[in-house]
Amino acid sequence: MISFIAKRGHGISLIAIAAACPLFAHGAHAQSAEPDLETPSEMMVNGPVQQAPPPEVQVPPSEAAQPQAVANPAIRAYPAHADGHGVKIGGYNKSRWAEDWRQMADPAKRDDPIDRLKFLPLDDSGDIYVTLSGEARFRTNYTGNPGLIDGDHEREDQLRLVAGADVHLGTYVRFYGELAHAGTGGHNIGTPSAKLQNDLIVQQAFGEVSAIVDSTAIGVRYGRQEFTDGSPLLLSQKDDSPIRTVLNGFRGWAMSSRLRFTLFDFEYTAFGREGLSDDKSDDSTRFSGVTMGIVLPSVAKGEVFLDPFFWRERHDAVSWGGVSEREERLYYGARLWGDIGRWTIDWTVDHQGGSFGNRDIDAWNLFIAQTYGLSDSGWKPELGIHFDYGSGGGSYDGGALKVASTPVGGSSSYSYQGLLTISNLFQVAPNITVTPVRDVKTTFEYIRAWRADENDAVYRSNSRPYAGTELLDGKDIGQSFRIQAAWKITQRLSVTGRYEYFDTGKLLTRLGYTDSHYLAAWTSFRF
Repeated sequence: MISFIAKRGHGISLIAIAAACPLFAHGAHAQSAEPDLETPSEMMVNGPVQQAPPPEVQVPPSEAAQPQAVANPAIRAYPAHADGHGVKIGGYNKSRWAEDWRQMADPAKRDDPIDRLKFLPLDDSGDIYVTLSGEARFRTNYTGNPGLIDGDHEREDQLRLVAGADVHLGTYVRFYGELAHAGTGGHNIGTPSAKLQNDLIVQQAFGEVSAIVDSTAIGVRYGRQEFTDGSPLLLSQKDDSPIRTVLNGFRGWAMSSRLRFTLFDFEYTAFGREGLSDDKSDDSTRFSGVTMGIVLPSVAKGEVFLDPFFWRERHDAVSWGGVSEREERLYYGARLWGDIGRWTIDWTVDHQGGSFGNRDIDAWNLFIAQTYGLSDSGWKPELGIHFDYGSGGGSYDGGALKVASTPVGGSSSYSYQGLLTISNLFQVAPNITVTPVRDVKTTFEYIRAWRADENDAVYRSNSRPYAGTELLDGKDIGQSFRIQAAWKITQRLSVTGRYEYFDTGKLLTRLGYTDSHYLAAWTSFRF
């Protein structure tokens, strides 16, 4: 049995329901609300998303500020923080099933009644047990001149409620289920997307079987699940929305102590706004591929990993240059990342081939981020800089389509408020992170952005163009001044604030776009 959240009157309560983990049926009944399908050309502009620069490479300080937790309850010899199963930076991991709470079997390790919920044995030996988890998050986003258009401000007041249960049937079999509720109100917000407003959704539900064969860990997971095995600029959970990005399908893996191999085949999720029946797997999409991992020989204190990948993404309807066609995009690339002494690096390059209608795709992404820790004492300053490039071209003039995209990439590295994406973009962003007070991390960042190809448009975070930019010459998009501060009050409670001022460049100013202020603050309680 798996415990989930369910609505009861005006409240939220835990109920127990039996959980099988099928791929959510294509024929699930949709409600009257239109589904919210995340694709590169259709994603809503919901503000910043999951990842940001230092103190950890491409990881928000709100997570990096928390102490490292033991993670990943499955038996795997490959380094747990690099195996691609969940985001494991922070005391409570983004993917809650990636946490290992078996230590709570010992009463001496429990500090309060909540700790007891992390290990609930169902047999005398404790081999069969349940781990309960949950999150309550309240967030407010304020945007002046939303969309860079001079006008009334926008304010979003978001509520996220999540409850999950991880059921372990011995060492090698587990089931995980997670329900979520999203609520959004505020001022001048229009009709919120289904990731902002959703009565109840099965956010995750999967079954997993694993084993050890000749010192190699193998496993299979099937169902609805988070998938972040890659650079967060290519694959992210989009944590800034109350409902996170989840996929439906199959994942298999094999891991030794220095090598790993992941094979996956997914469909995206079309979100409704009502109850459990209108969030379904969409067979007009498909995302599949192979990701490998190699632990490289140590050259200094730390670990460095090389992760080659080959992915295929298919959408039956994607729009570029005002034309909608079937797109099959192939990603060939590799990620080099890890720690080398005081340096933290995260470098990714990929070439994108495939087809858009009857046209070829020929695009590139390049992400180069590095941070250097100046001192381990005092304010613990860290200097960083990242360069991000996504090619452009071909959207409006025919021939090969050269505009870059990502499967489910995070965009807050380009703009907290979702003003830019990696398509037809080049940016440089130096930054510094300090800890002026214990458990409070603050990052200051300056961003300068240009478009890569003058004959293509400037694109927002939902991959929609700023109208008319494709008709003008010039590359200057603008500059941003940003600050983020995160305070870990306790292991379970944190508060984070963000501010961004976006100064439009000559290109956008000529079309009447204006500057914008953005402010966000949220508090999160997890158990």
